[in-house]
Amino acid sequence: MDIIYSDEEIFILKKISKAAEELNINAFVIGGFVRDRILNRPTKDADIVCDGDGISLAKKTAQQFQPVPEINIFKNFGTAQIKIYLNNIKNKIFALSNKEPISFDLEFVGARKESYNHNSRKPEVQPGTLDEDRLRRDFTINTIAVSLNKNNFGKIIDPLNGIDDIEKKIIKTPLHPDQTFIDDPLRMMRAIRFAAQLNFNILPETFESIKKNALRIKIVSAERITDELNKIILTKKPSIGFDLLYKSGLMKIIFPQMIALAGAEYIDGKGHKDNFYHTLQVLDNIAPNTNDLWLRWAAVLHDIAKPVTKKFEEGHGWTFHGHEVVGGRMIPKIFAQLKLPQNEKMKFVRKMVELHLRPISLTKENITDSAIRRLLFDAGDDIDNLMTLCKADITSKNKQKVQRYLLNFEMVEKRLKEVEASDHLRNWQPPITGEIIMKEFGLSPSRVVGEIKNAVREAILDGIIPNQYDAAFDYMVKVAADLGITKSS
Repeated sequence: MDIIYSDEEIFILKKISKAAEELNINAFVIGGFVRDRILNRPTKDADIVCDGDGISLAKKTAQQFQPVPEINIFKNFGTAQIKIYLNNIKNKIFALSNKEPISFDLEFVGARKESYNHNSRKPEVQPGTLDEDRLRRDFTINTIAVSLNKNNFGKIIDPLNGIDDIEKKIIKTPLHPDQTFIDDPLRMMRAIRFAAQLNFNILPETFESIKKNALRIKIVSAERITDELNKIILTKKPSIGFDLLYKSGLMKIIFPQMIALAGAEYIDGKGHKDNFYHTLQVLDNIAPNTNDLWLRWAAVLHDIAKPVTKKFEEGHGWTFHGHEVVGGRMIPKIFAQLKLPQNEKMKFVRKMVELHLRPISLTKENITDSAIRRLLFDAGDDIDNLMTLCKADITSKNKQKVQRYLLNFEMVEKRLKEVEASDHLRNWQPPITGEIIMKEFGLSPSRVVGEIKNAVREAILDGIIPNQYDAAFDYMVKVAADLGITKSS
């Protein structure tokens, strides 16, 4: 098999080869870079393994470039990293006028073998051979090496038949899967992530080992687990990964709130849909329309409160009243549990969860300008994202029903544009502020200031007065007078 490299990749690999020759050591590129080049997937990083000191090779490699790039050294791990900015390299084969920085990450390490303590995924490391280094890796598809040595530069070294496994689209471990997963339980998440990213199948005995050893994931930090979960969410078809997490037993441990969505309950012959698989369908539906991780997280969490709001009403069936409000309240705790950021990203996801029924409700009734104004006011600049989520939430198998909902959404979007054009309510702030009210009536911060301000805002949203300062000011005076408050002298 021939692997096709870009000019930039050849340029960098030749520099590493020259550095290794000067140190009189053997060097190889191994792992994800080789796998992705075989699969013709884009990649901007590479792992370099050598039969000597990886840090020394990193330093010697850096000297091959002008200007010399910065080296990040991790002595405790015996590794070093270099980020090569190709735009800065003084070489005619690159277009230095390119405005976007083109970077390539290199990680260097000496070949090693590892042994693990049962209660930790941090190994004890000793120098080893390339064969020993290969066996410590997670999957055979990541054990393929390419020589960077002068005498056989570019030769593929694949004793574990990783290329065959790539061609067969299977994921299996170099050693017995129990040993691989017991040593480093995060590899169970990685197996599922690769299955989702590459659309590969996990070998049955490998998947059985994941199920058998699922509890080992508890020794892995939430940050590392969530990093893999985010990568699964960002795949082309995230349901593949989520389904495998569910069937393996890992989901129950790392994200129990999702497990609560699974299954359908029946009373008097009336059942509800399986909200776990509905959620996976929504996630798959939204994936082609956005690469925004947080909008995809909103799809994951939009129905998260259905289990706790589920009730059976005689003569009606199953209801989930208020699940959007309760779900919004659950978001901060879930983000904290998964070590997701407690910032504007979390607030965005919460907003999407709390609002996700609003556009749908507008398709089921006569749309008033007031309802449209309130949605624009509450959603602000996120209205387009909200509509994307709502369209993804249509998972009926009835094509005519889906088409009817989509046509209704088109009508809602048309009205949103019309009202926005006339009222300019996206990211709108009412023209009358608390400061204006306090100054006009000589008031201190108090409940009544809030009452007047809210009354003016509601009047604008309800269309009682136009969204203009003079009209809002006059209305403020009227509301204050009704409350027995007059202008200060």
